[in-house]
Amino acid sequence: MTYLKTGAIAAVALLAALPAAAEWAPERPLEFVVASGAGGGTDNFARTIQAILTKQDSIGRPVVVLNKGGGSGAEAFLYAKQNAGDPHKVIFGTNNVYLLPYVAKLAYSTEDLQPVAALAMDEFLIWVKADSPYQTAIDLIDAAKADPGALPFGGSQSKDTDETLVALIEQKTGADFKYVPFNGGGEVGVQLAGGHVVANVNNPNENLGQWQAGAIRPLCVFAPQRMAESEPIFDGKGWHDIPTCAEQGVGIESYQMPRTVWVPAGVPEDALAFYRTALQGVAESQEWKDYLTKTSQSGAFLTGDELQAFIDNSETSTVEVFKAEGWTAE
Repeated sequence: MTYLKTGAIAAVALLAALPAAAEWAPERPLEFVVASGAGGGTDNFARTIQAILTKQDSIGRPVVVLNKGGGSGAEAFLYAKQNAGDPHKVIFGTNNVYLLPYVAKLAYSTEDLQPVAALAMDEFLIWVKADSPYQTAIDLIDAAKADPGALPFGGSQSKDTDETLVALIEQKTGADFKYVPFNGGGEVGVQLAGGHVVANVNNPNENLGQWQAGAIRPLCVFAPQRMAESEPIFDGKGWHDIPTCAEQGVGIESYQMPRTVWVPAGVPEDALAFYRTALQGVAESQEWKDYLTKTSQSGAFLTGDELQAFIDNSETSTVEVFKAEGWTAE
């Protein structure tokens, strides 16, 4: 009996001395698959993360960036579906991952991808020409009510984040604008500075140059609080000096676009945990804080249940706008 007891104790001690099962780590080079073309906001987002991870040496494998921006990013998400279960494919997008299937018949669904993290939020502002008669968002909205369909409101693409926000403004306030789509936020900023549209809802970075030049000015930001303090941009005013749209009486407290990271469905939980840890390291780095300052984005590191709750709320509220506008794909 003593021998059996001694043997059992020895076996337990031996097991305790064995190394723990190794956590997942990449076994070959990673592909960072970007749901946009080169040079766009999502591309810069992915390449900044790639550079920080490389500097931190937290991946241990080379990282190749692939741009698959066809179909407003659907090409990248279809690629994820085609590589189900492969933890070496990491997908970079926005809210387009879960919103595109509502406005177009596509060969993938949101269930073909798993969310890993969101690391930043793009803010949206109402901008007007510098010499515009509109001093507040309500001034602009009242003018659109008084002359329905006459005021051209510029935006990037159709049925995308910009037009969705303009439609939401109309639905909440009764305004009636003439939405004019362009190829990207840069072109939208040029059109506003040239007086070809009366307003746009560009992100801060997309209109920064025109504001610095004194050609345009911001009216308000669709955020629950004012943006972070910054150096003056023009005429002594910086990002924090811009009132929220809710402060000006517009009944939309927040409208933000997340910068998100995904993997194909079927990737094991330990691989998800690996990427969450690596991306948290990115979010805590000085390089990432510098990137947020440069792009005037808001930092927001979301994972797990918190991220899923954000996605669910964003999806529900946005699809309501789609349905009201008749944009949903049958």
